[in-house]
Amino acid sequence: MTESTIRVRMSMHDAHYGGNLVDGAKMLNLFGDVATELLIRNDGDEGLFAAYEKVEFLAPVYAGDFIEAVGKIVKVGNSSRRMEFEARKVIIPRPDLNDSACDVLKDPIIVARAVGTCVVPKDKQRG
Repeated sequence: MTESTIRVRMSMHDAHYGGNLVDGAKMLNLFGDVATELLIRNDGDEGLFAAYEKVEFLAPVYAGDFIEAVGKIVKVGNSSRRMEFEARKVIIPRPDLNDSACDVLKDPIIVARAVGTCVVPKDKQRG
């Protein structure tokens, strides 16, 4: 099974709600980037995201959090690729200590999970 991981720090530009809360759609954006890499690695083409069949938002994400988004292809059809995704909070800011303090979490916090399907047309597959 092909797997991909990206790690991104949420910025103040990602904060959408009061208290610097990041919109859950940002996690879907990360899953889309992971899916694109998975398709390139598997098929040599970016393909298209066709649908999510399940999305769960499990914990809040705030500006300053480092999020690790992981995805893997779990089923390969003729042109479809079923994928599972998970986003984890791995580093959090600690403004209570000082303006630049952060903690690496010993146990990452799962903030979102999803299952989706992407498609790479047969004539674009090179994998």
